[in-house]
Amino acid sequence: MRVGLLLSAAAISFAVVSAAPAQQANMSFFVTSNGPGKGADLGGLAGADAHCQRLAQAAGAGGKTWRAYLSTQGDGAANARDRIGRGPWVNVKGVTVAKDVDDLHSANNQLSKQNSLSEKGDVINGGGDTPNRHDILTGSTAEGRAFPAGEDRTCRNYTSSTQGSVMVGHHDRRGLRDDDASKSWNTSHPSRGPDGGCSQADLRSTGGDGLFYCFATN
Repeated sequence: MRVGLLLSAAAISFAVVSAAPAQQANMSFFVTSNGPGKGADLGGLAGADAHCQRLAQAAGAGGKTWRAYLSTQGDGAANARDRIGRGPWVNVKGVTVAKDVDDLHSANNQLSKQNSLSEKGDVINGGGDTPNRHDILTGSTAEGRAFPAGEDRTCRNYTSSTQGSVMVGHHDRRGLRDDDASKSWNTSHPSRGPDGGCSQADLRSTGGDGLFYCFATN
């Protein structure tokens, strides 16, 4: 009897351990557990995409092509919504956060503090936590599109860690007010701070940490 119980416990443990890598391999959406560490200077879109790919690789999901959910401004401006594939997208726990691009940018998406997990499956600190890390870099409008050229909303297309500003969203869908901006996952407010708006310290001063969303395109 004792031997049977031990074997059953071992089988359950093996099943749990085996399930984790499978879930991560199927993951197609996450919030970066960390940024490159240079504020909003991500090395441009290419650097941000590479960061997504590295984190996904380390988590066991490197077989997919990963893109950062970021828009750019100016000549050849990129729309975040056009960079991330067609969906659907699931987090590391297997929860579908959006069926397609339109669903992602609708009130029906399932993005929340509990669902917008890191590539490791961790819940990212939000409002009320210490430190608060809910400001997620997007440089995007509510529809996932680029802002017009002029007023900087991308920290010079993610190449500045000093002067500029980048639009951020709240992954936990909460802020200081009960309004649409505070509850927006992708367009809550521009960054600001004493270093010029784009440094790591600037991002942390308003409740961020240089994190961004990553989506698998395939």
